[in-house]
Amino acid sequence: MDLNTKLNYLADVPLFEELSEEDLIDIADLSSVKKYAKHQIIYRSDDEASEVFILSVGTIKIISKSGDGREVIKTIMHPKSLFGTEYISANGKRINTAKAIDKDVVCLSINSQDFKTYLKANWDLTAKFIKVLGTRLMYLEDRFESLVIKDARERIIDFLKLNARQNGRQVGLEMLIKHSLTQQDIANYTGTSRQTVTYVLNDLKRQNQIYFKRKSILIRDMENLS
Repeated sequence: MDLNTKLNYLADVPLFEELSEEDLIDIADLSSVKKYAKHQIIYRSDDEASEVFILSVGTIKIISKSGDGREVIKTIMHPKSLFGTEYISANGKRINTAKAIDKDVVCLSINSQDFKTYLKANWDLTAKFIKVLGTRLMYLEDRFESLVIKDARERIIDFLKLNARQNGRQVGLEMLIKHSLTQQDIANYTGTSRQTVTYVLNDLKRQNQIYFKRKSILIRDMENLS
């Protein structure tokens, strides 16, 4: 990948969108391109947190294992996302596993110490990075509240709405979500079973609130989805 392609990727990342071209070139020079196949592990829990990643193409999931060995999806990352920041947060080890969902995932990788040094020299970027971490903390609090308070149907609907906001495309009055998730992935994210996900999706389809195929979900009316 040439420098211009890297710069185009970086310029689309919210964390870097207000940086000067000179700063973007500095970050591009620090980065290397890494590609991953579908289901390939990017890093594992307890690995050294030696790299920070910027997701450029594709979708990944951040996962851990429950006590009985089941996969738990903590978050799903879409392009323009920064992930793998444990080193910056003063933790030298990975606390989760990152795994590719799509068949062609492309990331920009930056040495964690190099990125930390760059943050120290650029207060504006550091402030935005702190804001990103704060937003993720609020997201995790919302997820925890959802798991504790809401029933399975509400959690699955929340998942649909979140993905529509993050990765959806407006089609008239409807919202189209293109994805590579299985119904088991949705279950692992929402703390439900695959059978429950199948039942809820089919019920929403029967009520004409959504239409779905293997790789897409069409939400008829975001405001009234329930």
